[in-house]
Amino acid sequence: MRHDLIARGSGLFRAAGLAMLALLLTLTAASAERRVALVLGNAQYQHAAPLANPVRDAQAMAERLKKLDFEVVSGFDLTKPQTQATIALFAKQVRGADIALFFYAGHGLQVAGKNYLLPVDAALEDETSLDFEAVSVDFILRQMSRETSIRLVFLDACRDNPLAKALAKTSGGNGASSGLAEIPIENGGAGTLVAFAASPNQLAYDGSGEHSPFTAALLQHIGASNVSITEAMNRVTGDVFKATSGKQRPWINVSLTTEVVLHKVDLNAPLIVGEASEPQAEAGSDARNTAAASATAQNGDQLALDVLRQKIPKLASDAPILFDHPIEFGDAAIDGKSIAELIKSKPLFSPVEGLDKSVWEGKHCDGCHEWNEARLCDQAKNFAANDVSVLRLQHPLGTRFKVALAKWAQGGCK
Repeated sequence: MRHDLIARGSGLFRAAGLAMLALLLTLTAASAERRVALVLGNAQYQHAAPLANPVRDAQAMAERLKKLDFEVVSGFDLTKPQTQATIALFAKQVRGADIALFFYAGHGLQVAGKNYLLPVDAALEDETSLDFEAVSVDFILRQMSRETSIRLVFLDACRDNPLAKALAKTSGGNGASSGLAEIPIENGGAGTLVAFAASPNQLAYDGSGEHSPFTAALLQHIGASNVSITEAMNRVTGDVFKATSGKQRPWINVSLTTEVVLHKVDLNAPLIVGEASEPQAEAGSDARNTAAASATAQNGDQLALDVLRQKIPKLASDAPILFDHPIEFGDAAIDGKSIAELIKSKPLFSPVEGLDKSVWEGKHCDGCHEWNEARLCDQAKNFAANDVSVLRLQHPLGTRFKVALAKWAQGGCK
């Protein structure tokens, strides 16, 4: 009898726990921010030389935003009609969003203080061509402002533009310039941030690498954990200024009434290390019911763990991990480096939110941790044992650094 009560009590507690978990998940889903983004990239211009990076820039940004829980409406190398259709789709989808975001890479210009983005079929003969062949940035901003709370705009559209030069010859006193004009911010919702790849009226570099300097920096910082968008843009500005030897300085106009963090991580979340086994129940119908409930709960637990494990990034290679051998992480920032090299490198961001820059910036990680192979192996074993708790979270040396450490520990810390 006593065993039956214990078994039933255990089942009730587990059922109550699962019900509470389901309720929490429901509340979390109901209260989650709704984020919608429009991403456009144009490179293959029909009446001007093609650009190298805009489509790659936009495609990479679309993928990054999807990982940050945005619903993404995207288009690449679009004509004017295709651009209008894509904006119309976005306008329907963005209504009522908590965060509306627009990213554009490609040619843009300003005329009489107004900014225009150029589809790939634009052929600008005179100022009247703008209404028929270009897309007004103000038009897109109006679509973003329909019942939305926060608006984020990123324009990598200040490249040297031969179409702007041709238009300038026919536009008289109004003039036309490849550099974009400052965008005034209207009040409403929780505010707006507008970020240009370069200062107003200045040109930006397309870049000789896979991405433009602005987009490369934006991709690195926009999803940093527990970092506000304003701080992320400060980091982007610093990176671009450094990458271009001071020739390009991004410009940000921001009027936000609340802190916007696109990747929030609960640093106090408990570790998930498994559960104790259930007490053995006596034979009979109650025992069978308890066993069935326990099996269902275990299946649910395993499913939850599997979902979390899917968030753990993969390494680019299945090769064994050795302490002083180069590793193919699948992360450009650390690819080709060994664990021994990385522990002597500098963190990409503060290891603790809110930590003063003077404490960590420019410092070597092993100076703070006093790492050696033995101590690092102990930490790596902890990563391996508690994989779902820690391996999916970002790390100042790159998240895949932790994944490699766990694999190194599983191989005996050789």
